[in-house]
Amino acid sequence: MARASYKRILLKLSGEIFGGAKKYGLDLDLLRIVAKEIQATHKLGVNIAIIVGGGNIFRGVAGAVNGIDRATGDYMGMLATAINSLAIQDALEKIGVPSRVQTAIEMKAIAEPFIRRRAIRHMEKGRVVILAAGTGNPYFSTDTAAALRAAELDADVIIKATKVDGVYDKDPVQFTDAKRFKRITHMELIQRRLKVMDSTAASLCMENNIPIIVLDLLKSGNVKKAAQGKEIGTLVSNE
Repeated sequence: MARASYKRILLKLSGEIFGGAKKYGLDLDLLRIVAKEIQATHKLGVNIAIIVGGGNIFRGVAGAVNGIDRATGDYMGMLATAINSLAIQDALEKIGVPSRVQTAIEMKAIAEPFIRRRAIRHMEKGRVVILAAGTGNPYFSTDTAAALRAAELDADVIIKATKVDGVYDKDPVQFTDAKRFKRITHMELIQRRLKVMDSTAASLCMENNIPIIVLDLLKSGNVKKAAQGKEIGTLVSNE
């Protein structure tokens, strides 16, 4: 069996992906596809932590624009990530992948509180750890939460799985001449203001020397190939 190049990964999943074609709510068929992609990577023996966004249900920044207090909107977004986390846990356990949900905001009836050592122990025992509610603080994105948890959990890499197959110099949806980078540094990402991760998240990754792989989640086998060290999507690193 092929071996993984990374011992421990943090998988950042976009909430919008869970909405499927409608881009909102939960597409159960798509959830099952995502779960199988994670299962294939889990079979390599990789420690996996997952952070899921909540944009398919509610986005704090959008709520603030429409009149909801920003902090209140961000807390609503954190609750949306908890819904998505429970959904992906259910999908994983239905195909035999053991998992635990931990939240940055206490929700004792449905999940464990985030405890670093417990999360690491779960991964060492072969359980996928799903981290909900971001950092537990308003004004911080789930990208920043991913960078923070990756540092805390000693992850070797962040795999940011989206609907796009890498980092481009401009929006590939709007511009047909957009060029994809195979490699780019954290600093270039920040200086070019490329909308892959916010500057806080990118800076955290740069300071802690955590590489980021940006790839298309919906292309079968991509996450597994990235975990094996194959050239998939775009690699963001300090080099």
